[in-house]
Amino acid sequence: MKLYCYTLILMRMNFMITIRLQRMTSVILTAFVFLFCSTQLLAQDIDWSEDGNSYYVMKKGELIQITLPNKESKTIISQTQLTPKGYLHPLDVSFYAFSKDQQKVLIFTNTKRVWRLESKGDYWVLDLKTNNLAKLGGRLPESSLMFAKFSPDGKSVAYVSGNNIYMEDLVTKTVKQLTIDGTTTIINGTFDWAYEEEFACRDGFRWSPDSKSIAYWQLDASSIKKFYMINNTDSIYSQLIPLEYPKVGEKPSVCKVGVVNLTDAKTTWLNITGDPSQNYLVRMEFIPSTNKLLIQQLNRKQNHSKLYVCDNGTVKVLQEETDEAWIDIYQSDNPYTISFTNKFIWLPTTNSILWASEKDGWRHLYQISLDGKPEKLVTKGNFDFIDLKYTDPKGVYVYYIASPDNATQRYLYKTKLDGSGKPELVSPADLKGTHDYSISTNGAFAIHRFENHVTPTLTEFITLQNHKPINEKESIASKIASVQEQPTTEFFQVTTSENVVMDGWMVKPKNFDPKKKYPVVFYVYSEPAGATVSDQYGAGRNFLYAVDMRDDGYIYISLDNRGTPAPKGRAWRKAIYRKIGQINIQDQAMAAKEILKWNFVDTSRIAVWGWSGGGSATLNLLFQYPEIYKTGVAVAGISNQLTYDNIYQERYMGLPQENKEDFIKGSPMTHVPNFKGNLLYIHGTADDNVHYQNAEILINEMIKYNKQFQFMAYPNRTHSISEGEGTYEHLSTLYTNYLKMYCPPGGR
Repeated sequence: MKLYCYTLILMRMNFMITIRLQRMTSVILTAFVFLFCSTQLLAQDIDWSEDGNSYYVMKKGELIQITLPNKESKTIISQTQLTPKGYLHPLDVSFYAFSKDQQKVLIFTNTKRVWRLESKGDYWVLDLKTNNLAKLGGRLPESSLMFAKFSPDGKSVAYVSGNNIYMEDLVTKTVKQLTIDGTTTIINGTFDWAYEEEFACRDGFRWSPDSKSIAYWQLDASSIKKFYMINNTDSIYSQLIPLEYPKVGEKPSVCKVGVVNLTDAKTTWLNITGDPSQNYLVRMEFIPSTNKLLIQQLNRKQNHSKLYVCDNGTVKVLQEETDEAWIDIYQSDNPYTISFTNKFIWLPTTNSILWASEKDGWRHLYQISLDGKPEKLVTKGNFDFIDLKYTDPKGVYVYYIASPDNATQRYLYKTKLDGSGKPELVSPADLKGTHDYSISTNGAFAIHRFENHVTPTLTEFITLQNHKPINEKESIASKIASVQEQPTTEFFQVTTSENVVMDGWMVKPKNFDPKKKYPVVFYVYSEPAGATVSDQYGAGRNFLYAVDMRDDGYIYISLDNRGTPAPKGRAWRKAIYRKIGQINIQDQAMAAKEILKWNFVDTSRIAVWGWSGGGSATLNLLFQYPEIYKTGVAVAGISNQLTYDNIYQERYMGLPQENKEDFIKGSPMTHVPNFKGNLLYIHGTADDNVHYQNAEILINEMIKYNKQFQFMAYPNRTHSISEGEGTYEHLSTLYTNYLKMYCPPGGR
C-alpha cells in the first residue's frame, strides 16, 4: 500500500543504496538504477571522515581515504588486512564503522535479508594498530548477528542474535548475554514485521555515553495472530510459512524500553504512561553526554505524539502535539541512504533538537529545547521543509531541501537556526530539477547531485559556502550540455471541476500527430506513502512495458492527487484521512475527465495500471468509473482494506471499530458490481506485505457477479514478484501483450 524501500547493497563497492520505489515499481526498476550506480558517484555512496576534509570509499575490496580538495588517495585498509587467517580471499564488505578513536573498524559481511534489508550477517573487528582481524559472536550461529556497534569507549561491541542482546569484550573476547528471554515473539534489541515495515525501525538498542549500560526496545508479539502463507513449489508436500502480522483493527505488539546494566545484566524497565498495547514507541536515544533518554511515543491512532525525558526512573513529558488526522514521523527523504531506525536531530549548542511538525499548516522545522524553554520556529513561510541535509555545528545555519514554487522539484536552502532571516537558495537557480547533497561533517565540502527529466544523474564535489566546484573540469556545468537529451516528458497541471490542481507528466508517441486520436495509459499510485510526479531522470518511462511505448503509439500519463506526499502543505496531504479509496480515486477520475477533453485523446482506449497501492487504485478506478477507464492491469493490490497491517491502515484510515464504513467504501471489492471493462490482475502467492488472500477475495467477488477477467498468480513470489528464473521477462511480456490486446496502440 505504500512506498517500498528496497535495498540494493553493492557489496564490493560498498554502495549502500536504498531505492525508495513505489511498491508498484518493485525491484524491476533496479536494472535501470544499476546503470547509474556503475558510472556515477551518487550523493551518499561515501562516508565522510570525522574532520570533514576527506571521505572513504571501497574500491577493489580496499578502503580508500580521499582528501579534498586535491583528491589525494590513501589506502586505509588493504585486501591483505581484510583477509582472515586461513582464508584465500578478503572479506566481502557490505558495511563498516570506525570506533570513536578511529583505531578499530567494524566489518559487516556474509549478510542475509530480514524482510526488506540485509540486516543479519557476520561481524569482524580489525585493529588498525596490530592488524589483528577477529570475528565476533563466539559460538553464535553464522550470519546471525545484527546491528553491532562499538561502545563509546571502544572496549566492547554489542549486537543482537536470536532476539537477544549480547556484549563482547574486545580484549578478553568474552561474550556476555544481556537478555535471556528472547524468542520468536519476545523481541529484544530489534523489531517485529510491522514496526520495521511502517516505522523503519530495525536497530533496537543504544549504548549509554558512559559505556556502562544499554537501552533497548522489547516487543512482545505473542498476542499477534499468525498469518500463514503456503509454499507449494519447493517440496512435494506444501509448507506453511507463519508470519506474525497484526491486521488493521488488531492490537499492536506490546512495546517497552529497558536499560540493562552491563555489570549484572539486570534490566530496569521505564515506566512510560499509557497502555503499551495501545501506543507505539518510535524513537529512543540517550541525550548526548548524559544518561537520560529521550523517547517519542505515538498513540495507536498516531495522531498524538509525546516526547518523554527519562532520568533515573523519572519520566517527564517534554513536548506533545496532536493532529486531527495523523502525525508523520520525519525520516530522511534521501533515497541513497541505508536506514535501520529513526533518530533525533541533536543541536548541542542550544541543548535542543530539531523537530519537524505541520502544526501551522506547513511542514517546518522547530527547535525543541531540552531545558523546557519555548520552542522556536526555524523554517518560516508558506512552503514545506522536505529533507534535512546538514546542521552547522556552530549553531548558525541549517541546510535543507525544499521547493516552494514547484512541487515536482527539489533544491537546497539554508536558514538561520535561531529562526531569524529568510530562506536562502543555495542550489544554482539556473539548474531546474532535482538536487541532492551529501555534506561533509565540517560543512566545508559536499557532493552535489543533479538530474531532471532530460538530464541523467550528474555529480560534482563543491565547496559548500559558495557552491563552487572544486574542479571545473569535473563540474556539472562542464558535463551537462554533452549528456542532456531531447525532452520526451512534458510536465503539466490539470484543474478538476472541483478546483483541485494536480501535477502530472505526459509522454506522447513519437511522430505525434495532433489531428489523430491516441490511447492513454495512466500510471497510478495515489496513496499517502508515495508520489509519482517528480522532475527526475527516467520520469515517464514505463519499466514494465517490454518495448517503447512511444514507438508503439501510446500516451503515457501520471498524476499526483490530494493525499500524496507532495510538498503542497498539510491540507493537501491529509485531505485523504479516512478516505483512501475515495478522495484519491475521485481526484484521479476528475483529472482524467479533463484530459479526455483533449482533441488527441481516444476516449474509447483508456487504460490504467499500478502496483500495490497503485494496484488498489487501478481496481477502484475501473470499478468506480467504468465510463472512463476501459482496461486495467493491477499488480499486488489490496481488494479489502481490512486485510492490511494495523500501523499503516489505522494511521490513514482510523480504527475500523469506529468507522468501518470508510474501509468498506474505499475497498475495491465493494465496487465490483460496477465493473464493465477489461482487467488483468496479478499477485505473488508468497506476498508477506499485501497478502495473496486479496487476490482470492477479489476472485470470489468477480465470480459472484459473473465478472469476467484475467488473472495471473506467481507461485512463491513476494510483493516484488522478482524471485525465480525468468520472472521479470514473463511479467513484462504478460503486461505488454495484455495492454496491446485490450488497449491497442497507435493514432487513428
